[in-house]
Amino acid sequence: MTSTEPWPLDNLPLVGGPDFPIGIFWPPHPYATNPQRYQEIADAGMTFLITGNYMFDQHINRRALALAGQVGLKVLVGAPEPRLSAITHTLSVTDDSSVPLRISTVDTRRLVQQMLDEYRPFPAFAGFDVFDEPAPPKFPTVGAVTAAIRDLGPTLLPYSNLVPGNGSGYQAFVQSFLDTVRPPVLSFDRYPILSSGLDINYFDNWAIIRRLGLAAGIPTWVYIQSVKFSGRVIPNEAQLRWQINMSLAYGAKGILYFTWWTPEVARGEEFESAIIALDGQRTPLYDAARRVNLNWLRPIGRELKPLVSVSVTHANDTPLPPGTEAFQPDEYISRVEGGPVVLGQFRAEPDDGSRWVLVVNRSDRNDTTVRIVLGSSAKKAEEFRANPRRDFVVIPGPVSTQLSAGGAILLRIARN
Repeated sequence: MTSTEPWPLDNLPLVGGPDFPIGIFWPPHPYATNPQRYQEIADAGMTFLITGNYMFDQHINRRALALAGQVGLKVLVGAPEPRLSAITHTLSVTDDSSVPLRISTVDTRRLVQQMLDEYRPFPAFAGFDVFDEPAPPKFPTVGAVTAAIRDLGPTLLPYSNLVPGNGSGYQAFVQSFLDTVRPPVLSFDRYPILSSGLDINYFDNWAIIRRLGLAAGIPTWVYIQSVKFSGRVIPNEAQLRWQINMSLAYGAKGILYFTWWTPEVARGEEFESAIIALDGQRTPLYDAARRVNLNWLRPIGRELKPLVSVSVTHANDTPLPPGTEAFQPDEYISRVEGGPVVLGQFRAEPDDGSRWVLVVNRSDRNDTTVRIVLGSSAKKAEEFRANPRRDFVVIPGPVSTQLSAGGAILLRIARN
């Protein structure tokens, strides 16, 4: 397999399969890496974790992998792993002998093979978190490690995550990452719940990621905010829903919580009150995340994961946020009346003529009502019901509903 061939996405952990990936960053530290804490993660509806929080050697990574396997979680081993950190963060992968602090392609493959031999016996091992937020000078190294993992462990996921941004410069940055690294997933982080209100440029960031992910033919993932830090507030349950549903509308195929455990003061940025407090106590975000994951994200994620994003538009949203597109009538929906909402439209692959439309409340603070009038070619509309089982219920005539703050409904519209 060469790095220029399309990724076999169906065969990769987390990316493939029916389950929607829901991950955590900053898991329990080594002294809290025990069966009870890992069961706590699984009970909250998470499906995987990225190692970190001072998990600095292969011994603690092996323990985490063993515990994760016991509770049904997957694990991406991250750069605290000393060999991975040396390759990606300290050295540069190159065969140019004039480059200082370099490691050759051959030696890179040897170290990757060592790590694979160490972790592959654990069923929970899903791959590596190759690099979090690489700068452009690191793209060739990230690409070389990604290619080595692809070649030596073709059924494992080499994952990297990008910084946020906006505008043409950011689009060029993301495109350069895609061209150089050729990753199986396009992921970014942006934390929009600010002390001053919502980050209005969040939508433009998502629009860029969505567009380039679709063009590359790979899924898009996003980190959501679940901690207070650096001018950002502790999100409430409605704001967790808002981040998740807005990301789903823009085509997200994976969600990660930043953070699970609260980082301590040595990390800087004045972190407070993540899902698990610094002393190990659950904060209110634990129950909020558990409800959102189990009652909504897991079931709707399974419905949306195999679908292809067709469009994302904003209706009744004035002024229109930067980088967004206004709703335009089509054969499926002729009018959207009521409060401001975001509509993510999806299709099956191959296209069977039906459309799925996720309608998301634009507000993270206030409830709203919306009335959706079907288009001329629409035969019927069905509303997705997450519980007690995943099914659709026919909605006669126009669809009228009240959306809670950050809430959403998913419609399936059949064409005549």
